[in-house]
Amino acid sequence: MAQQSHLPILRDVRSIRQVRASMRGPVSLVPTMGLLHEGHLSLVRLAAEKTQSIIVSIYANPTQLTGPDEVSSYPSTLDTDLELLAALNKQLKHRGSGTVQAVFAPTDKEMYPCSPPDDIPRGLGSFVNILPMTSVLEGADRPGHFVGVATVCLKLFNAIKPDKVYFGEKDYQQTVIIKRLVQDFLLDIEVVVGETIREADGMALSSRNVFLGTRRRAVATVLVRALYAARNGYEAGKVERNKLVSLCKQVVEEEQVKQGQLLKAQRANFEVIYFELTDHESMTPIGTVNPEKGAVICGAIRMLPLVVLAYGEDGGRLDGNDTVRLIDSILLEPKSTSHCI
Repeated sequence: MAQQSHLPILRDVRSIRQVRASMRGPVSLVPTMGLLHEGHLSLVRLAAEKTQSIIVSIYANPTQLTGPDEVSSYPSTLDTDLELLAALNKQLKHRGSGTVQAVFAPTDKEMYPCSPPDDIPRGLGSFVNILPMTSVLEGADRPGHFVGVATVCLKLFNAIKPDKVYFGEKDYQQTVIIKRLVQDFLLDIEVVVGETIREADGMALSSRNVFLGTRRRAVATVLVRALYAARNGYEAGKVERNKLVSLCKQVVEEEQVKQGQLLKAQRANFEVIYFELTDHESMTPIGTVNPEKGAVICGAIRMLPLVVLAYGEDGGRLDGNDTVRLIDSILLEPKSTSHCI
């Protein structure tokens, strides 16, 4: 058992099961793919309010990434992640709340013992598919992504047997799928959803943000600005999908015109993948919000490679040569049915 920053780092299923068996009382699991940020840490803090024992998993699951290029370019930040968790643990101990008791950082062989991970996208091996919600929105644009998510989560849940698991609201479709996974497979687990943690300008914290660099990061706020426009429209009484999505597109089109007027060395191009209004329980696209129930407005954009990287400019982890996919979602809360148009 390797040790770093006084946190047990467990690499195999047998070891994590032994440690889990020694824990008293309810146990929380916070699954991550590494590249930890304040959003992840907020989930650990939430877990610390609910249980004394917390396990954080750090595993860059290849079956939910898009092809070998994304797998190979996904950075390993385990040492930094452990430092962040150790620092947070000190704060949690000082408060007398729950703490991270172990970090589970398994190998591919541990998580996929009988066949290589690349068998799953090809339809081979053992995997979990929860239709139709894994095939819409993110699932439609990234075929197989949620198969990988559901499969690895079921494996983690089986290995650790947590009482509670924690996911962020930003990846709203993922939270819905995990809830269905727990329900359909009769798992005795509570799924806890933590609120989206945002920067001062509204940008949702995401592990992918490190790839943006200064220029693309500034323009990437177009996603949340578009979603906020839809939310404002809903709060003003608009409930039809075409009106709410149109508000999103208006913000996007204005930003695209602005970028098109800039010099190449100043420009940050992007493209829309989707904006959609969905039911918050099934992620099914809907035509009209039921104000008594509310809904979710979801969006995804793709920040394109920089055409020209200025001398000394921060272009992101890959110097602006990559595309960076960003997603976000905003809950449209239930409200009075009056004044809806």
